[in-house]
Amino acid sequence: MKFFKKSILLASTIALLTACGIEEKLDAKEKSEVERKPKKLIVWEEKGKSEALIPAIKSFEKKYGIQVEYKELELSAEIKEKIRLDGPAGTGPDVLSLPHDQIGQLALEGLIKPIKVDKKTINQFTKQAIESQTYDGKLYGLPKAIETPVFLYNKKLMREPPKTMEELYKVSKQFKGHKQYAFLAPWDNFYFANAVIAGMGGEIFKSKNRHVDASKVELNNSGAVKGASYIKKWYQEELFPKGIIGENGGSTLEGLFSEGRVASVMSGPWAFDSYKQAGIDLGVSTLPTLPNGKPMKTFIGVKGWEVNSFTKYSKWSTKLVEYLTNYENAKIRYQKTEEIPPVVSLLNDPLIQENEKSKAIVTQASTGKVMPNIPEMNEVWGPMVTALQLIANGRENPKKALNEAAETIHDQIQANHGS
Repeated sequence: MKFFKKSILLASTIALLTACGIEEKLDAKEKSEVERKPKKLIVWEEKGKSEALIPAIKSFEKKYGIQVEYKELELSAEIKEKIRLDGPAGTGPDVLSLPHDQIGQLALEGLIKPIKVDKKTINQFTKQAIESQTYDGKLYGLPKAIETPVFLYNKKLMREPPKTMEELYKVSKQFKGHKQYAFLAPWDNFYFANAVIAGMGGEIFKSKNRHVDASKVELNNSGAVKGASYIKKWYQEELFPKGIIGENGGSTLEGLFSEGRVASVMSGPWAFDSYKQAGIDLGVSTLPTLPNGKPMKTFIGVKGWEVNSFTKYSKWSTKLVEYLTNYENAKIRYQKTEEIPPVVSLLNDPLIQENEKSKAIVTQASTGKVMPNIPEMNEVWGPMVTALQLIANGRENPKKALNEAAETIHDQIQANHGS
């Protein structure tokens, strides 16, 4: 019994000493981390969006005593190309903004690194938005804004938006022959056409439990053929002009709508300002439901904040990403730019719900699909543009065109990605 008591006492003493030692080591580690706190962090922001970034930077600097320097760059190509050079050279930023569809490729190249944040932080955002920032099971950033195509209409030509595409089709038939159009959509562009294809049951790749199998292309399944056949109908019956097909089709469509010759279009928030400047009394709503009674499954694009793999300050860079995307700074971003942060509590705020344009985007996104961020997605766009243009011009039937596209996509993925 005495031996047992002595053993307990000895064990307790050792445990106490060990605990003290661990605490001392932790204290030393924490002090070391404090000492390693950077004097400055560098951020690459999208061109024209720094007015939303500056207030967040100022409050971060005040709270943490770290200077934050920012630089504006073109979001898509410029940031991607510069990080490939500046990242490994050690002259890149600590934090950078990216469209989510670039995450997979840049992660594979080792240019951005996974981040670790707690569950409470993750739960602030919509599941779709977090999905967009996740690649191969790892979180690479936090989302700052979402966008998706919606239904834009000229209130002088259309009093209220139709609820169904069948209703819109009937109106389009009435407009035919009057040098005006009830509705136009750039459906020879897969980014927009996929809303119809996916809404009719089409898929890009086979997937299960959110795991995408890029070796199995599904763009020629029965749902995809139904969707492409519906798209063909609008071109075949000349409800869409031939001029909106092809490389300059988008600008032609925008021009017709700006001139007041089109009552409604499928477009997105990127077009709001130009139409407003053209004097259009713009209305915005969700897209009408398809003939199968289901909503169009538009692609959802998400802009996020990511951490440069070559930063010396991973911890503080992650902290900055968390700070830039918190509720307060997300709200400021919306107020300054009208970009919609996918922060759940903010999406339900009257600030967004009582704004016609913002509410339409949020509602449409709730039925949409996040654009795949895997590198294999790069092989999809070209063949699908070819297929859709062949369909729109009446040169091939939908089934044949989609079969050819699916085969080409599969072959390119095998050749370029080894899948």
